[in-house]
Amino acid sequence: MADTLTLFTSIGLSEQKAKETLKNEALSSALKDAIIQARRTCGASGVDKAIGTLLYSMASRLKDPKRLAFLSDGIVQCKICTELQLAAALEFVKSHPQDPINQGEFDEACGVGVAITPEQIEEAVESLIKKHKEQLLKERYHFNMGLLMGEARSALKWADGKVVKNEVDLQVLHLLGPKTEADLEKKVKVARVHLFKRKRSVYEGMTGEGRSLMEQLRGEALKFHKPGENYKTEGYVVTPNTMDLLKKHMELTGGQIRSRFPPEPNGILHIGHAKAINFNFGFAKANNGICFLRYDDTNPEKEEEKYFTAIRDMVEWLGYEPFAVTHASDNFQQLYDLAVDLVRRGHAFVCHQKGEELKGHNAPPSPWRDRPAEESLVLFDRMKKGLFAEGEATLRMKMVMEDGKLDPVAYRIKYTPHHRTGDEWCIYPTYDYTHCLCDSIENITHSLCTKEFQARRSSYFWLCNALDVYCPVQWEYGRLNLTYTVVSKRKIIKLVETGVVRDWDDPRLFTLTALRRRGFPPEAINNFCARVGVTVSQTTTEPHLLEACVRDVLNDTAPRAMAVLQPLRVTIANLPEGSKSDVRVPDFPANEAKGSHAVPFSSTIFIEQSDFREVMEKGYKRLTPDQPVGLRHAGYVISFQKVIKVRLPRVSRCVVELEVTCCSSETAEKPKAFIHWVSQPLTCEVRLYERLFLHKHPEDQSVVPNGFLSDINPDSLHVISGALVDTSVKRAKALDRFQFERVGYFSLDPDSTADKLIFNRTVTLKEDPGKI
Repeated sequence: MADTLTLFTSIGLSEQKAKETLKNEALSSALKDAIIQARRTCGASGVDKAIGTLLYSMASRLKDPKRLAFLSDGIVQCKICTELQLAAALEFVKSHPQDPINQGEFDEACGVGVAITPEQIEEAVESLIKKHKEQLLKERYHFNMGLLMGEARSALKWADGKVVKNEVDLQVLHLLGPKTEADLEKKVKVARVHLFKRKRSVYEGMTGEGRSLMEQLRGEALKFHKPGENYKTEGYVVTPNTMDLLKKHMELTGGQIRSRFPPEPNGILHIGHAKAINFNFGFAKANNGICFLRYDDTNPEKEEEKYFTAIRDMVEWLGYEPFAVTHASDNFQQLYDLAVDLVRRGHAFVCHQKGEELKGHNAPPSPWRDRPAEESLVLFDRMKKGLFAEGEATLRMKMVMEDGKLDPVAYRIKYTPHHRTGDEWCIYPTYDYTHCLCDSIENITHSLCTKEFQARRSSYFWLCNALDVYCPVQWEYGRLNLTYTVVSKRKIIKLVETGVVRDWDDPRLFTLTALRRRGFPPEAINNFCARVGVTVSQTTTEPHLLEACVRDVLNDTAPRAMAVLQPLRVTIANLPEGSKSDVRVPDFPANEAKGSHAVPFSSTIFIEQSDFREVMEKGYKRLTPDQPVGLRHAGYVISFQKVIKVRLPRVSRCVVELEVTCCSSETAEKPKAFIHWVSQPLTCEVRLYERLFLHKHPEDQSVVPNGFLSDINPDSLHVISGALVDTSVKRAKALDRFQFERVGYFSLDPDSTADKLIFNRTVTLKEDPGKI
C-alpha cells in the first residue's frame, strides 16, 4: 500500500488525493498499470506532473482496460498533450473496439501533431470579435462571452483553451476598455409569470416538468447508444465477431431504432404496464423507429387466449399500433437449435437437481456441471422426446448472474399443451434464455426493461456472445407504482376468488381494463406517464395525481348532462299542469360553439335532496323556505311554497315533495346559487367508487399485519339504484363519458341495457383534500 501511495505521489498527486484514489480499487489498479507502462516507455524521470495528470484522467475514464497501454504510450510520447486530445482519444478507442487500431486514423481524430500558433489564435479571435462587434458595443460586458468562447473553440479545435480565453479577454478589453460601474451591475432577470399555478401544484412531486412524453423520450435517445454503436454501452462485451454482426444488423434494419413490449400473456395489464407501453412504443415513435408487441408465451400452464386479446386491446387503446405482433413461440425451433449449439460449445449442461434445490441464491453447485457435452446433447434430446418426467431434468447455462445466482435454467419439462403449438413441445425455454435471443432474432436495438431486470444485464450479453449472435443492448428504467392498490396477478386473482371485486376489470382496480371501464381516457393515462417522467429510480405515486390528469382531459372532452342521485320531487305550482318546453343545454359551457342538446322542462322537476334545507344553516346558499334558488340553463328562479312529508317506519317525518313557484331569472333578484335539475328523466343505476384499500401500502406487513385482504375498504362501492338522468344520454354507447353537472364525471358501464342504464363515477369534479 505504501509503495503504491509513493507511486501515485510521484506523478504529482497530493498525498490526500493519492489516499482517496487507493480507496477506489478499480481506479487504483488502472492508474498503477498506466504509470508502470509509462515508465517502461520513458523511464521514471519522464513522468512529470503534466503527464501524470493526463494518466490519472485517462485511468479514471477508460472503460476498456486493453487500451490502457496504447493510450499511456500516446501520453508519454506527447502525442496526447491536452484534456481535449485525451477526450478525443477515449472516444476513438470506444468507437473502435477491435484490433488493430489504425494509427493514422487515430492521430487525425485526436489532433496528433497539430500545432496551433499564437498568430492563428489571434487571427481567429479577431474574426469573431468583428462578427459580434455591433452587439458587443451595445451590451458591453453583459454580452454572453461564453458564445465567443464556444465559437473560438470550434474554430480552433486543438488549441490550448487557456490561451484562447486569454486572447478573447485581451481583444474584448481592447474593444470595450475597462469595466465601468454600469458594466459591474448585475443584469436584471425578467421574472417569468407562472400560468396555471393552481394546476401545477396538483402535480407536485412529478418529474416530467410539463414536457410531453415525446419530448422526454427524444431526450432519452441522447442518453442511449445509437443503432450500430452497441459497443459504446458500458458493460457491453466485444467479441472478435461483434463488428461483423453489427454490420449485418445495420444492413437489415437500415439504422432504424427497434424496441419491443414483451408481456407475459398470463394476466391483465395494469397501470405500471402503461408506463412500459409508453416507454417502449413511445421511444420508438419519438425517434422514427418501430416497436414490436411480442408475447412471452413460454409458460403454457398460465396462459389464456383472453389475455392475448386483452393485451393487444390495451396497447391499441393507449394509441399505439405495433409494427408486428410476434410470439416467443414463433422461435421455439430456432431457440432449441441455439440451445443445442450452446451445449456443443460447452456452455450448458443437463442437470438433475430438483426444483426445490435450485431455489434461492445459495443453491448447491450441480454435480453434473462438468459432464461431457456429448452426454448432455443425448440427454437434452431425450428431454425433447418426452423421456423424462417433469422436474427430472433441466438444461442449465454455465454462468453466474449479477445477483449471484449460479447456472440459471434454460429449459424445463412441462407436459402442458401450448395454446399455439399444442403437444409439439414438452420442453419450454425460460425467460433468462428466451428474452435476449428473441431480441436478437428480431434485431432489437434497445431492449427497455424495468429496473429489476438490471441484475440480468450481464447474462443477457453473455448468452448472445456465447452463441456468437447479434447482441442488442438492455437499458433499464424505474417501475411505476401506485399507493392504495395491488397489481400482483396472484393477489388480484385472490380478490376475484373471494368476491371482493367482480373481475379483472372491476373499476376499483388499477388494471388498464378496469380504468377503461371506470371511464379513464387513454390520453389521461399517457399524460400521467409523461408527468411522472422517464426515470431510472422506482416511482411510487398517489392515485389523486392520476385522477388530476383524468379531470384535465374530461373537462375538455366530456359533454355535460344533468343527473340527480338522490331525487326530491318538486312541483312548480304556477306552471300549468302538463306544460312542457325544451331547454337548450350547452355540451361545453365554456365553449358553446361545440354544440348543445335539448332537455324537457315541465311543471314537475327533480332536484338533489341536499339542495333543499327546511331549516336555514349558516353559509347555505341553495333552496330554503326563505331563500330562492336558480335552475341551471332553464332561465327560472324558484321560491319555496310548501313541503309535503310522509311518516316512514323507524324514521321521523320525511320530506318527499316540494311545491314552489317560479319566475324569470331576468326579472327576479339574482339568487345566491343555481342548481341542476331533471324533468321527465330516465331512471338509472349509479356506482360510486372509493379506494379499495384503507392503507397506502396494503401489502406492507408492518402496517397491515393480517394481509391485504384484511385491509379492504367496506365503503369502496356505493350503488344508487334510483338515480335520475336527463334524456340527452339515452343513445349513449358503452364507455361514453359525461360530466354530470355539479356531481362528477361518469362513464356508461358495459353492463347497461336499453332498459337499464348504469353509470360508473370516473372521478369527482374536484379533488378531495382528504385524499391527498
